[in-house]
Amino acid sequence: MDLILAVDTATSVAGVALWSPARLLAEETWTTRGNHTVELLPTVDRLLERAQTRPDDLTALAVTQGPGSFTGVRIGMSLVKGLALALAVPLVAVPTLEVTAYGQSTRHLPVRAVIQAGRGRLCWADFRWHHRRWHQEGDIALGRLEDLVAEVRERTLFCGELYEEETAAVQQALGATAVIASPAEGLRRASYLAEIAYRRLSRNEPDAPAVSPVYLQPQGGVVG
Repeated sequence: MDLILAVDTATSVAGVALWSPARLLAEETWTTRGNHTVELLPTVDRLLERAQTRPDDLTALAVTQGPGSFTGVRIGMSLVKGLALALAVPLVAVPTLEVTAYGQSTRHLPVRAVIQAGRGRLCWADFRWHHRRWHQEGDIALGRLEDLVAEVRERTLFCGELYEEETAAVQQALGATAVIASPAEGLRRASYLAEIAYRRLSRNEPDAPAVSPVYLQPQGGVVG
């Protein structure tokens, strides 16, 4: 049986899932306050125990590649790379914003996926649904709320990490042009990460063990 362990520690919204094509065995999503290091391994151990599986049962690994917090991305990537090497299984690194957009396929709208970038900044990318999967349009952007809503001309679904006051500001700025996913609808889930990874592996598209993370630059840019 194919069994994927998916690890997402890119932002304060963290998640781990044990996923197979037949069913989701276990999943946990939580908000962390910079405690990825102490919380991740116990969560992985707990999910393996809950699903009555062992690390040797894993056939692939998936991880969010960034952008996100420097520490969070590094912790997830380090764990998954180490496990992939020890278990001799493939790994797939998926951009954080692609995972954020993944759950919105039933809306049939352009998607602007958003994560928090700290210091009052947001990071986002635009996606369109084509050939049964999301395709990113343009580059990853980094800016403030006024930049997020600038030049939005068509009805667009905003999803991801938007605080209540930011959601209200987007709605006020764009009116009916903005459709806001609810906190549950817009949640970035590790099981989404696992499904994206499985589809890539089915197309024989694993990543090299030395795959690089994507970080946010302190100066305001995005670098891989």
